[in-house]
Amino acid sequence: MHILVTGASGFLGSHLCDRLLAEGHTVIGMDNFLTGSPENIQHLANNPNFSFINHDVSNFISLHKRLDAVLHFASPASPNRNSPRGYPNLQIETLKAGSLATFNTLGLARINHARYMFASTSEVYGDPLEHPQPESYWGHVDPIGERSMYDEAKRFGEATVMAYYRVHKVDTRIVRIFNTYGPRMSLDDGRAIPNLIQQALRGEPLTIYGDGSQTRSFCYVDDLIEGIYRLLLIEEHLPVNIGNDHEISILELAHLINRLTGNTAGLDYRPDDRLGNDPQRRRPDLTRARTLLHWEPKVDLETGLHNTIEYFRKKMGLA
Repeated sequence: MHILVTGASGFLGSHLCDRLLAEGHTVIGMDNFLTGSPENIQHLANNPNFSFINHDVSNFISLHKRLDAVLHFASPASPNRNSPRGYPNLQIETLKAGSLATFNTLGLARINHARYMFASTSEVYGDPLEHPQPESYWGHVDPIGERSMYDEAKRFGEATVMAYYRVHKVDTRIVRIFNTYGPRMSLDDGRAIPNLIQQALRGEPLTIYGDGSQTRSFCYVDDLIEGIYRLLLIEEHLPVNIGNDHEISILELAHLINRLTGNTAGLDYRPDDRLGNDPQRRRPDLTRARTLLHWEPKVDLETGLHNTIEYFRKKMGLA
């Protein structure tokens, strides 16, 4: 297939490009490096099946090439309020990525009669009152809160995708991505695993907000990309959760990272100042993914963390 991937220089987008190329497809990557990094796709520069266009997908896309698939993965995704690349500091850009860019990419899919995939998120469930979260759960969200620019952009994007499916018969797919980690995460990502790994590698106490009882379910990037690729190949228009359903508290995660890095500095408990209505618990119901995709997450947390720690060690110049 000839495939357009928006957000191609991002953490997930770059891994997705790798997988599509490995499967023999021709890939056009599109990004404006707002939050992505050229380093993430540098290794693809001499690949004859890969080309790159520097473009803000919130603006009209003029692409005079046949496309068989459009995968819209462009959006700020970091909640880090202390980073210029975090969506709290890119509020309008984040909303445009879920709205204008979704219309633009859906339009491309429509005129090409191409299949389409929208990268949504577990954040559409908000701070959930139902646990684990199935795709049928409508969510518990704050539409005007500190996280709303990201959560509502993705919820609006999903509604737009379903409208194009129902009205224009575009062959759409929606993947709801749960917490994913692995190589190519940025140093200033701001989420738990990058923060804790960097502190551990510097020999610092790991910061725990509150009592650390909040939970997440972490999926290694290779597992996520496998699920996404399988979803691309089938005809399924309703949302599908992709993630890992092994739930772990942030406190347990911190102890594991300290053990894997040999960090003896311990933990530093601080008052909870997480952004907005940061979910207390997060775990996907993977019934649909298992049934439709015959897919299971395979990489255990310790193995995935080892790979990620080694990436950060090199990225920080400690290797």
